[in-house]
Amino acid sequence: MKRIFCLLAVILLASTAALAASNERWLHVRVEETGENAENVRVNVPLSLAEKVLPSLQAHHIRHGKLSLEEIDLHGVDLRAVLAAVRDLGDHEFVTVESNRENVRVAKSKGYLLVTVRETHDRDGKPELETVDVQVPMAVVDAMLAGSPNELDLAAGVRALSALGDMVLVTVKERNSSVRIWVDSKSTTD
Repeated sequence: MKRIFCLLAVILLASTAALAASNERWLHVRVEETGENAENVRVNVPLSLAEKVLPSLQAHHIRHGKLSLEEIDLHGVDLRAVLAAVRDLGDHEFVTVESNRENVRVAKSKGYLLVTVRETHDRDGKPELETVDVQVPMAVVDAMLAGSPNELDLAAGVRALSALGDMVLVTVKERNSSVRIWVDSKSTTD
């Protein structure tokens, strides 16, 4: 009887470990360039690793997994206050800039903070479009705001991100390069 319980315990532990491994969330960054000296970069990091490593970083404005807002020149803008105000509002378009060469939009929609930029450049007599799309779940914003007043808790943001589904966070498309940052359950880029 003990052997059966031990065998069941081993099977249960193995299946739990396999389930945990399959539920791991991964942050992916892919940078692709074209042209003569093109480089392609692919980064795949488990969010659990990012969460553990962030507190050990002591670089630039990041200390112990937190981004210090006191040391960053935000030109008089209280970023925490802006993010908190956006968090407390419903879906809205906050900023729209439209010109012949550039369109910028900052909005909150369906639980996401959204930033879109469309910029047209004249290259060799032809218009060329560059795009930036950023999508941050408000749950991640909430987690980053939960800490001290003068910082954003990046590790808490990563923890919140790991609880969410697959999503693309950032895409950038320029003339000779593209960037994509996303989260999913795969350990490799697609």
